Amino acid sequence: MPNAPRRPIASHGRLPRRRGWATAATVVASALAVVLVSGTSVAAIAGAQLATAPHTVQLSKDDQNTAEVADITAIKGGANILLIGSDTRIGQFDSDEDVEGARNDVTILVHISQDHQQLTAVSFPRDLKVPIPACTNPQTGTTYPAASSELINESLGHGGVSCVVDTVENLTGLTIPYAGLITFDGVIEMSNALGGVDVCVAKPIDDTYTGLQLSAGQHTLAGQDALAFLRSRHGVGDGSDLARISSQQVFLSALLRKVTSDGTLSNPILLYKLAGAALSNMTLSDGLAQTRTLVGLASTLRGMSTSNMLFVQYPVVDDPADTAHVLVSQEPAHALNVALQQDQKTSLTDSTTGRASAEAPDAGGTPAAGSTPTPTEAPATGAPATGSSSAPATGGTAATSTPSATPLPSSITGQSASEQTCSVGN
Repeated sequence: MPNAPRRPIASHGRLPRRRGWATAATVVASALAVVLVSGTSVAAIAGAQLATAPHTVQLSKDDQNTAEVADITAIKGGANILLIGSDTRIGQFDSDEDVEGARNDVTILVHISQDHQQLTAVSFPRDLKVPIPACTNPQTGTTYPAASSELINESLGHGGVSCVVDTVENLTGLTIPYAGLITFDGVIEMSNALGGVDVCVAKPIDDTYTGLQLSAGQHTLAGQDALAFLRSRHGVGDGSDLARISSQQVFLSALLRKVTSDGTLSNPILLYKLAGAALSNMTLSDGLAQTRTLVGLASTLRGMSTSNMLFVQYPVVDDPADTAHVLVSQEPAHALNVALQQDQKTSLTDSTTGRASAEAPDAGGTPAAGSTPTPTEAPATGAPATGSSSAPATGGTAATSTPSATPLPSSITGQSASEQTCSVGN
């Protein structure tokens, strides 16, 4: 699959950054590592881990009420979970760190369809300017007035996890009853528990900011190397934050292929390590920090093909008044919002990989290292199998979706977890 044409390079994402955005590694992968196990196993694992989990946070009254009465397996219109990566351990409000200075440098909305046939993970760029509602900081008690246009990564400092949830709800028109805040330590622990994650590099990566140096080819990354890969911005694509998002999707897709492989799911010791690495590095909303919720979440994802797990970037355009920031691209954003609101089956069109990812050279033949494609997985994003759980087709033809998937606008970039892609250096 060819890369989408590059846009002119904007300066957003090139400003000095703290290392907190490295938390992206655990944003989707940590949660899925906990839930992609059998119902019996996840009950035992979740019960043991949640019994010692020190921190939970509250969302707004409406979101709390939804979480209290809802069965996550049967929410009308599907289940929505917001996963947040912070530049500190903020959200653990008995810490001594400054909540007011925290930023949600990683914000990913996970939508699980009501029929449990598709998962869509939407990444919101940290430099995106959006309306932020009035919020009260849970530690300082400071109330921030509503802002019509402010960086989305300021919302955590305004009012904690609940304010981030309210901001994304206003932006997308969705109800989000579950949320989790993740620390960057989970990157190291998760990758180590798996024995490393196999990633493909199309062009050499040489990033003096993170110290990451990778030649072209396959690499098994664990620990600090995995962290550096996910932190790398200057070493991938055009050096922007948008490029880093697509490079992170390469890693997360490879990780999910490994997590959902038979070798992982049939190993109870490894599953326990993965669950521990995830939950010990997460602060959960009250509704998510329930054994019944995690068990229910497991049941919604068991057997889901990685071809039906989509990573997409929320569509943006450069801010003409400030090239360090981006704005919502209104038409494609509306299409994505409506698709999520109506719980539509969706697919990505051709040529929609991000700024720093490309199809692996062997994607049409031998699977990339570490991948274990299932018979229902489509060979490329946008194939008809997206959103389908039907039996594998014969003769190499993808199974027909029922119902058929709605293609998202071509300006929306991303990939499915089944796609074998490579990160592109610069």
